[in-house]
Amino acid sequence: MYIASESRYEKMIYNRCGNSGIKLPAISLGMWHNFGSVNDMENMKRILFTAFDNGITHFDLANNYGPVYGSAEENMGRILKSDLMPYRNEMIISSKAGYDMWKGPYGDGGSKKYLIASLDQSLKKLGLEYVDIFYHHRPDPETPLEETMQALDQIVRSGKALYVGISNYKKEQAEKAYRILKEQKTPFIIHQPRYSMLDRWIEEDGLKDFLYDNGIGCIAFSPLAQGLLTGKYLNGIPEDSRIGSGKSPYLHAHDLTEEKLGKVRALNEIASERGQSLTQMALSWVLQDGKVTSVLIGASRPAQILENIKALENTHFSEEELKRINEILA
Repeated sequence: MYIASESRYEKMIYNRCGNSGIKLPAISLGMWHNFGSVNDMENMKRILFTAFDNGITHFDLANNYGPVYGSAEENMGRILKSDLMPYRNEMIISSKAGYDMWKGPYGDGGSKKYLIASLDQSLKKLGLEYVDIFYHHRPDPETPLEETMQALDQIVRSGKALYVGISNYKKEQAEKAYRILKEQKTPFIIHQPRYSMLDRWIEEDGLKDFLYDNGIGCIAFSPLAQGLLTGKYLNGIPEDSRIGSGKSPYLHAHDLTEEKLGKVRALNEIASERGQSLTQMALSWVLQDGKVTSVLIGASRPAQILENIKALENTHFSEEELKRINEILA
């Protein structure tokens, strides 16, 4: 039986999530990869236990995380039941729906039918009565936004989630969602966009400032740009990498251009000067201005968790460092 470390809260930084009553760890664990039916249960436990022992209290899921779809929630449910349930009140567990989940016209999108049915299914898999945060995973242009936001409101009022969030919404869409949720008095506390040094769309779109100015938390996914902002590709494409193995539907060899590789190598030099790995600097950079509440990391082994947490030892950047980084990324 797992017993959590007594010192688990000593080093982690916790940031207020918008204007809500909760704080999130500066680093949260995403379960998009490495927790599916194809993965090893004992390794999943080691990853989760290492995370929690080091103050990571937020575990981020979605209905279709796997593979196969739904298996990440099933595995999390098994581990909660066997080891982590005594610590449930110390955790933030989130889930989402919005991408394809099951066959037919009701297993995708933003309809009330899909979102409520999906969360009911997620709660059964997790063995929980409620999740702490439930997100609409992506905008659905075919469903009226009012219907989607009403579904989120109904989910909170039925006690199946404490707070709600949205993910992948651009600024204009997020503004509309915010207005509806505010009018409904729905506890909308967080947005989950893609954000990294190599993907700064939330700055250009104005979303980052909009969230901060309106007291909405921001949790960044893909802060390492699908592994590009690690040391993995500094000398080419390793065979066991996501690109080299051909297993990633999102990353391909043609994505790693010489220009992009040159930028990554130049960023790595700055990281070395800061006494950080490229991974650590990339995470630090996302958090450096205080407008991002938490960064979502993935891990295939416990050592990655420990390396990533060290990023929090130095999230300050000098004006000169920021200028050099911006010049590299221009």
